Amino acid sequence: ASVQAQLVKIGIKGGLNYANQNGSEININNENYSTSAITSYHAGLVAEIKLLKSFAIQPELLYSTQGATYKNAVEEFKNELGYLSIPVMAKVYLNKVVSLELGPQASFLLSERNNFDIKDANTFEFAANAGLSFKITNNFFLAGRYSLGLTDASKNAEVKNSVVQVSAGFLF
Repeated sequence: ASVQAQLVKIGIKGGLNYANQNGSEININNENYSTSAITSYHAGLVAEIKLLKSFAIQPELLYSTQGATYKNAVEEFKNELGYLSIPVMAKVYLNKVVSLELGPQASFLLSERNNFDIKDANTFEFAANAGLSFKITNNFFLAGRYSLGLTDASKNAEVKNSVVQVSAGFLF
């Protein structure tokens, strides 16, 4: 049992998202829009499965809000998308404290909140993630990550989610 406890740790994490939507064509109802980033959050469960001394797999189950503020010459509105995100990160320990994280992420749309009538978000998104994690103690960590959407976030525009995440977490 003590060997098993060393190999698998389960915990919680949460933090801030700095999210935007970028694309070559942001056109809604035949009007062009520019976007600016929104600040939102993410929270959920994390596991670390240690395979080697300096390598682990880190699956996560997170609720993450993403989106952007859209502006044109006349109006401005915020589009906030709530996803169930499942990143699976390869975690390479560079030393006892710092680790590099790389991996894919699948996200499923749970909610779409905006102050206009269009409900046009795609229900699935695939992304690539990269980041760094810092082990503060044996159980407490801080992490920073960039998530780049690889599939369109909208049915009506060629836009992709782009998210910078800053997290804190605790492994039991």
